[in-house]
Amino acid sequence: MTKSLASSFNEYFQVILADTAELRKEVYRLRYEVYCREFKFEREEDFPNGLEKDRFDDDRSHHCLLLHRQSGLFAGCVRLVFNDQTNIESTLPFESGLGDSLKTTRVISLLQHHKEIGEISRLAVPAEFRRRKADIGSPIGDISGRSFSSDERRSFPYIPLGLYLTAAAVGLEMNMRGVFAIMEPRLARHLQRFGIVFEQVGDITYYHGERAPFYISKQGLFDQLQSPVRDLLDLILNEISEQMKTGKQLAYQCS
Repeated sequence: MTKSLASSFNEYFQVILADTAELRKEVYRLRYEVYCREFKFEREEDFPNGLEKDRFDDDRSHHCLLLHRQSGLFAGCVRLVFNDQTNIESTLPFESGLGDSLKTTRVISLLQHHKEIGEISRLAVPAEFRRRKADIGSPIGDISGRSFSSDERRSFPYIPLGLYLTAAAVGLEMNMRGVFAIMEPRLARHLQRFGIVFEQVGDITYYHGERAPFYISKQGLFDQLQSPVRDLLDLILNEISEQMKTGKQLAYQCS
């Protein structure tokens, strides 16, 4: 009998809400390895402690890790950044990093919902969980230098999907209206195959490769979501909710 996407994913991976200082350190260490040492997107000398982080991390983000059950290694991380609820002038990372070049009429309109939107960012997958050498130019990848089984390797392309769904699950728990993401258009096309249809809301720009601003609303997430992916999202939502019950609650919920 063929396993479902959710059961196959759950066999190999566990979603972890990084809600402790120790777990967040693992996030920053993984990001340093991928963004600084491997792809040189950030300068290693700017992070002498080997932990890549920025001003959005401590008080403006919820972080998640993906644990590979068999090896005990972290197979990826992602964060969901939210706006400062007390400061209408606060911005999301893509606004600060890419500035006015992305402020299309559509983006400006969406940004008016200041308290109800966030940004999925800093998604990173370490080299051992990226399958093909052809993907060496992308930190979200699909290259494996470790001895993983063929079944395990076949699950690796689902890592970015799992991480995006994890960030989406956090956004749903926070009752967000929608989220932005700056991503490669090819990743947007990859997600669309699963029924996760991001709207491109600005032109392609060159920022560590070709990137464009995308947006997906809460309703839009479910409009075309394929049934197996919906099952996986439900699995991840349950994981996040259970971890919240035994840990701290998320920082706020949108009204």
